[in-house]
Amino acid sequence: MSERLFDAIEFAARAHRGQFRKLTRVPYIVHPLAVAQALIGWGAGEAVVVAGVLHDTVEDTDATLADIEARFGPEVAALVAAVSEPDKALAWEARKEHTIAALREAPLEALQLVCADKLDNLRSMSETLAAEGEDALWARFKRGRDAQRWYYGAVAELVRTRAPDAAWGRAYVAVFERVFAPPP
Repeated sequence: MSERLFDAIEFAARAHRGQFRKLTRVPYIVHPLAVAQALIGWGAGEAVVVAGVLHDTVEDTDATLADIEARFGPEVAALVAAVSEPDKALAWEARKEHTIAALREAPLEALQLVCADKLDNLRSMSETLAAEGEDALWARFKRGRDAQRWYYGAVAELVRTRAPDAAWGRAYVAVFERVFAPPP
């Protein structure tokens, strides 16, 4: 990896400064770093890893795609655009439907990036589930278990269809199935 990755980490840390993971005191930057770690472990190219670090900056900070392109290049900006929701003012369901539709046609690298992103979310859910139980987990979300299952399941189905033999896809599907297994 080149200096571009370290520049992206610094850029994302500044952009996400003061932000925390949902209902925790965990600094938000931990999430994009976990996404990058998964991508590195899966052998993703540098542009994908850099986009993984930056994937939430356009949605959740003042950074723009133009900023990303100017600092990190058009390939990284295109990947960030491919995994960013179009308009946060839209209803949750409309935003998620847009993401799923876009991923049907997006490059596999974008699907891999989304899997790394959602895998980190699923792992956090799994930890909460084990520590606090079903009710506590789903109380954290505006949309409950069924809606979350629909969305994460749609990503799993895309993986099964578009990248059935990819180790990264199998990793995602395994954790998805664990989190959304029927309650005991």
